[in-house]
Parts: sequence; structure tokens; C-alpha cells
Amino acid sequence: MPGGYLHPGETPSECAAREVEEELAIKPGVGPLIVADWAPNPGEGDKLLFVFDGGQLTQADEDAVTPDGVEIGTWAYHDRSQLENLLIPRLARRVLAALDHRGQGGAQYLEHGTAWNGGARGAESAATVS
Repeated sequence: MPGGYLHPGETPSECAAREVEEELAIKPGVGPLIVADWAPNPGEGDKLLFVFDGGQLTQADEDAVTPDGVEIGTWAYHDRSQLENLLIPRLARRVLAALDHRGQGGAQYLEHGTAWNGGARGAESAATVS
């Protein structure tokens, strides 16, 4: 999953577009924010991670995808049932939450990949911001 750190003066959506282009060599556009996830990181400091809707790739985009070979070695489509076996747990939770929330409007707020409802971490109901 393409991603990275903001450059000075760059917005999160600009960063998402740049990272997709750097890591996959395509410019498919960046859709609405679907997940904001707070992730603890004792070594580097906590992070706020954003997942934007990347839409559906066109055949031309698929044909043009060229993984950078550094951060992304290969790419493929996978069934959602495979994600927990392919991704580290916190990333799997974030991607599954994004898939579940996609198209619902607004953004879902997570804490370490788990929906947060304003008081109880891991509760089934999620906070949504518009």
C-alpha cells in the first residue's frame, strides 16, 4: 500500500498523490478521505495516518503500474479474506476498516486500527467525521 511522510508545506492528499506516483509510477487521482488512524510509535512518536479512496484503476493505469522496487516490489489484487495473512495486523485492520467504510461518506476514526466511538476502544460503532 503506497504511503509515506509529508514533505514541508504538503497536504495529506498531496502526499498521497505523490507517494502513489513515486511508488507505482501512476497518477490515478486521490478521492475522499475514508480513514484517519492514530498509531502509537514509541520510537518515532505517535502518528496520524490517512487513507484516501484511490478509486478503481483503469486498464491504462494497471498496464502502467511500475513498482519502485524499493518500497513496493510487486503489486496484485487480493480478495479481502486474504488481507490478514498478507499484511501486518495493524495495517490489515486499517485496510479492512477503509474497505468497510468506503462509500459511506465522511471519514472513520481509528485508534491503532480499531474503530473508536468516543469512549470505548474496539467498540463496533465507529466515529465518523464529515
